[in-house]
Amino acid sequence: MLILISPEKDLKNEISILNQLFEAGLECFHLRKPTYSKEEMVAYLQQIDAKFHNRIVLHSFHELVNTFNVRGIHFSESLRVQYIDHPSKYFMDLNMFGKSISSSFHEIKDIENCYFEFDYHFLSPVFNSISKENYQGRHFDVNKVDKDIIALGGMTSESINQIKDLGFKGAAVLGSLWNAENPVEYFKILKTNFG
Repeated sequence: MLILISPEKDLKNEISILNQLFEAGLECFHLRKPTYSKEEMVAYLQQIDAKFHNRIVLHSFHELVNTFNVRGIHFSESLRVQYIDHPSKYFMDLNMFGKSISSSFHEIKDIENCYFEFDYHFLSPVFNSISKENYQGRHFDVNKVDKDIIALGGMTSESINQIKDLGFKGAAVLGSLWNAENPVEYFKILKTNFG
Protein backbone atom coordinates (compact mmCIF):
# COMPACT_ATOMS: atom_id res chain seq x y z
CA MET A 1 0.00 0.00 0.00
CA LEU A 2 1.33 3.41 -0.99
CA ILE A 3 -0.10 6.23 1.15
CA LEU A 4 0.29 9.97 0.69
CA ILE A 5 0.05 12.33 3.68
CA SER A 6 -1.03 15.93 3.13
CA PRO A 7 1.51 18.69 3.76
CA GLU A 8 0.99 20.29 7.16
CA LYS A 9 0.86 23.79 5.64
CA ASP A 10 -1.16 24.49 2.52
CA LEU A 11 0.76 24.54 -0.75
CA LYS A 12 0.01 26.42 -3.93
CA ASN A 13 -2.22 24.30 -6.22
CA GLU A 14 -2.40 21.57 -3.55
CA ILE A 15 -5.98 20.50 -4.33
CA SER A 16 -5.36 20.52 -8.08
CA ILE A 17 -2.24 18.36 -7.62
CA LEU A 18 -4.14 16.05 -5.28
CA ASN A 19 -6.94 15.48 -7.79
CA GLN A 20 -4.29 14.72 -10.44
CA LEU A 21 -2.63 12.24 -8.06
CA PHE A 22 -5.96 10.48 -7.55
CA GLU A 23 -6.39 10.33 -11.33
CA ALA A 24 -2.85 8.85 -11.55
CA GLY A 25 -3.83 6.02 -9.20
CA LEU A 26 -3.34 7.29 -5.63
CA GLU A 27 -5.44 4.89 -3.56
CA CYS A 28 -5.00 6.26 -0.04
CA PHE A 29 -4.57 9.86 1.10
CA HIS A 30 -4.18 10.80 4.76
CA LEU A 31 -5.60 14.26 5.39
CA ARG A 32 -3.57 15.75 8.23
CA LYS A 33 -3.97 19.49 8.80
CA PRO A 34 -3.30 20.04 12.53
CA THR A 35 -4.06 23.77 12.45
CA TYR A 36 -7.35 23.47 10.55
CA SER A 37 -10.71 24.25 12.09
CA LYS A 38 -13.61 21.94 11.31
CA GLU A 39 -14.90 24.47 8.77
CA GLU A 40 -11.52 24.57 7.00
CA MET A 41 -11.45 20.76 6.89
CA VAL A 42 -14.93 20.67 5.35
CA ALA A 43 -13.93 23.31 2.78
CA TYR A 44 -10.82 21.29 1.86
CA LEU A 45 -12.84 18.09 1.41
CA GLN A 46 -15.45 19.89 -0.68
CA GLN A 47 -12.74 20.96 -3.15
CA ILE A 48 -11.75 17.34 -3.81
CA ASP A 49 -13.72 15.51 -6.46
CA ALA A 50 -16.36 13.53 -4.51
CA LYS A 51 -15.54 10.34 -6.40
CA PHE A 52 -12.17 10.33 -4.58
CA HIS A 53 -13.52 10.82 -1.05
CA ASN A 54 -13.47 7.06 -0.45
CA ARG A 55 -9.66 7.21 -0.67
CA ILE A 56 -9.28 9.79 2.12
CA VAL A 57 -8.43 9.05 5.75
CA LEU A 58 -9.11 11.78 8.33
CA HIS A 59 -6.57 12.59 11.06
CA SER A 60 -8.88 15.02 12.85
CA PHE A 61 -12.58 15.84 13.07
CA HIS A 62 -13.35 12.14 12.84
CA GLU A 63 -17.07 12.95 13.05
CA LEU A 64 -16.87 14.05 9.39
CA VAL A 65 -16.95 10.32 8.61
CA ASN A 66 -20.72 10.75 9.04
CA THR A 67 -20.87 13.53 6.43
CA PHE A 68 -18.36 12.47 3.79
CA ASN A 69 -17.89 9.02 2.25
CA VAL A 70 -14.26 8.79 3.40
CA ARG A 71 -12.07 5.69 3.63
CA GLY A 72 -11.52 5.91 7.37
CA ILE A 73 -9.95 7.63 10.35
CA HIS A 74 -6.44 7.80 11.80
CA PHE A 75 -5.32 8.26 15.39
CA SER A 76 -2.18 10.20 16.21
CA GLU A 77 -0.19 8.60 19.01
CA SER A 78 -1.53 11.09 21.59
CA LEU A 79 -5.16 10.68 20.43
CA ARG A 80 -4.79 6.90 20.57
CA VAL A 81 -3.41 6.99 24.11
CA GLN A 82 -6.21 9.34 25.15
CA TYR A 83 -9.17 7.44 23.68
CA ILE A 84 -8.41 3.87 22.76
CA ASP A 85 -8.87 2.54 26.31
CA HIS A 86 -12.56 3.48 25.98
CA PRO A 87 -13.21 2.80 22.28
CA SER A 88 -16.94 2.20 22.63
CA LYS A 89 -17.46 5.76 23.89
CA TYR A 90 -15.29 7.24 21.13
CA PHE A 91 -16.92 5.33 18.27
CA MET A 92 -20.50 5.53 19.58
CA ASP A 93 -21.53 8.42 17.32
CA LEU A 94 -19.36 7.54 14.33
CA ASN A 95 -20.67 5.60 11.34
CA MET A 96 -17.62 3.35 10.95
CA PHE A 97 -19.20 0.51 8.96
CA GLY A 98 -16.71 -0.52 6.26
CA LYS A 99 -14.21 2.19 7.29
CA SER A 100 -10.53 1.75 8.15
CA ILE A 101 -8.96 2.66 11.49
CA SER A 102 -5.22 3.26 11.72
CA SER A 103 -2.77 4.82 14.16
CA SER A 104 0.76 6.21 14.47
CA PHE A 105 3.50 4.52 16.48
CA HIS A 106 7.17 5.24 17.18
CA GLU A 107 8.19 1.95 18.84
CA ILE A 108 7.78 -1.63 17.60
CA LYS A 109 6.96 -2.84 21.12
CA ASP A 110 4.01 -0.42 21.31
CA ILE A 111 2.55 -1.97 18.14
CA GLU A 112 3.12 -5.47 19.49
CA ASN A 113 1.50 -4.58 22.83
CA CYS A 114 -1.48 -2.72 21.35
CA TYR A 115 -4.63 -4.78 21.94
CA PHE A 116 -6.82 -2.66 19.66
CA GLU A 117 -6.99 -4.16 16.17
CA PHE A 118 -6.02 -1.37 13.79
CA ASP A 119 -6.24 -2.05 10.08
CA TYR A 120 -2.68 -0.77 9.73
CA HIS A 121 -0.04 1.00 11.80
CA PHE A 122 2.32 3.84 10.84
CA LEU A 123 5.83 3.34 12.27
CA SER A 124 8.29 6.21 12.11
CA PRO A 125 10.92 7.36 11.48
CA VAL A 126 12.24 4.52 9.32
CA PHE A 127 14.70 6.71 7.39
CA ASN A 128 15.81 10.30 8.05
CA SER A 129 12.75 12.52 7.79
CA ILE A 130 12.42 14.97 4.91
CA SER A 131 9.62 17.07 6.41
CA LYS A 132 10.96 17.21 10.01
CA GLU A 133 14.46 18.44 10.78
CA ASN A 134 16.73 16.28 12.96
CA TYR A 135 14.28 13.38 12.88
CA GLN A 136 16.76 10.52 12.48
CA GLY A 137 15.75 7.24 10.85
CA ARG A 138 15.84 4.10 12.98
CA HIS A 139 15.78 1.45 10.20
CA PHE A 140 13.15 -0.63 11.98
CA ASP A 141 12.91 -4.29 10.97
CA VAL A 142 9.35 -5.51 11.45
CA ASN A 143 9.62 -8.93 9.80
CA LYS A 144 8.74 -10.67 13.07
CA VAL A 145 5.66 -8.55 13.84
CA ASP A 146 2.38 -10.10 12.70
CA LYS A 147 0.55 -6.84 11.98
CA ASP A 148 0.25 -4.60 8.91
CA ILE A 149 2.86 -1.89 9.39
CA ILE A 150 3.41 1.08 7.08
CA ALA A 151 6.86 2.70 6.90
CA LEU A 152 6.94 6.46 7.46
CA GLY A 153 9.89 8.83 7.49
CA GLY A 154 12.35 9.53 4.68
CA MET A 155 10.38 7.78 1.95
CA THR A 156 12.00 8.70 -1.36
CA SER A 157 12.09 7.08 -4.79
CA GLU A 158 15.39 5.49 -3.68
CA SER A 159 14.54 4.38 -0.11
CA ILE A 160 11.06 3.05 -0.87
CA ASN A 161 12.39 -0.11 -2.51
CA GLN A 162 14.08 -1.15 0.78
CA ILE A 163 10.98 -1.33 2.95
CA LYS A 164 9.65 -4.72 1.84
CA ASP A 165 12.93 -6.35 2.96
CA LEU A 166 12.37 -4.74 6.37
CA GLY A 167 8.92 -6.39 6.60
CA PHE A 168 6.71 -3.36 5.94
CA LYS A 169 3.39 -3.80 4.11
CA GLY A 170 3.48 -0.30 2.66
CA ALA A 171 4.93 3.19 2.71
CA ALA A 172 3.59 6.60 3.68
CA VAL A 173 5.10 9.48 1.72
CA LEU A 174 5.05 13.15 2.65
CA GLY A 175 8.02 15.50 2.13
CA SER A 176 9.69 13.96 -0.92
CA LEU A 177 6.51 14.11 -2.99
CA TRP A 178 5.27 17.54 -1.96
CA ASN A 179 8.79 18.99 -2.43
CA ALA A 180 9.15 17.43 -5.90
CA GLU A 181 9.24 19.68 -8.93
CA ASN A 182 6.46 17.61 -10.50
CA PRO A 183 4.59 15.72 -7.74
CA VAL A 184 2.44 13.70 -10.17
CA GLU A 185 5.44 12.38 -12.13
CA TYR A 186 7.29 11.74 -8.86
CA PHE A 187 4.31 9.73 -7.60
CA LYS A 188 4.47 7.55 -10.72
CA ILE A 189 8.17 6.87 -10.03
CA LEU A 190 7.40 6.03 -6.38
CA LYS A 191 4.67 3.64 -7.50
CA THR A 192 6.99 1.90 -9.94
CA ASN A 193 9.84 1.65 -7.41
CA PHE A 194 7.49 0.42 -4.70
CA GLY A 195 6.26 -2.33 -7.01
